[in-house]
Amino acid sequence: METEVTKEKLKDYASKLMFDMEDSEYETLQEEFKILLKQMDIIGEIPNIKEVLPMTFPFVNNDATLREDEVGDYLTVSEVLANAKQEVNDQVKVPRVVDED
Repeated sequence: METEVTKEKLKDYASKLMFDMEDSEYETLQEEFKILLKQMDIIGEIPNIKEVLPMTFPFVNNDATLREDEVGDYLTVSEVLANAKQEVNDQVKVPRVVDED
C-alpha cells in the first residue's frame, strides 16, 4: 500500500492551504509521512483486520461515564465579539485559509 509522498505534493498541499515552509521542514514532514505509511502497512498485515469493527467511541470499556452537562456562566454575544477584528451578523469573520481549486 505504501505510496510515496513527494516534496512536490507537500508543497502543492501547502500552497492550497495558503502557507509555505522551509525546504528542511518539507523534508522532515516527508520523512514523517514515510513512517506513517510504513505503520499503515504493518496494520494492514494484521490477520482478519478487515473484520474488526471500527471504534466509534473513545472509551474501550462499557462502564466509562461522562459528566453531566451543567449550565454555568456564559459570555454574551457582545462580550465574545469585543476583541474580534471583524464581525458579520454577530459572528467573528476570519480570513480564508483554503484555496478553492
